[in-house]
Amino acid sequence: QVQLVESGGGLVQAGGSLRLSCTASGPTVSVYAMGWFRQAGGQENEFEFVTSISRNGTTYYADSVKDRFIISRDNAENTVYLQMNSLRPEDTAVYYCAGGGWQNQPSTYHLWGQGTQVTVSS
Repeated sequence: QVQLVESGGGLVQAGGSLRLSCTASGPTVSVYAMGWFRQAGGQENEFEFVTSISRNGTTYYADSVKDRFIISRDNAENTVYLQMNSLRPEDTAVYYCAGGGWQNQPSTYHLWGQGTQVTVSS
């Protein structure tokens, strides 16, 4: 059973940066499309698409994070990263790594991490 483990969340001031990591227990990130989703408080069961990277390296971003967030992948480390810059209070959410799905469709992903909290103070 492949597991995804996120890390790197925390508290940051508006305008700051954080880098999230998602490490898979097996050879996953080079095999599957990988994505990041988030859930803001009070929006349980609603996964907002953030970004994804396809097997061939094509990246997709939500308009709300375009030009601020960058997704990348290290196949040797079996890890996907989310570099978040110019963070805003509205970016506050639990961020989830997901694998094996299609672009911005959360229901198509069959691998999910446990989530990591990101809090941006104003």
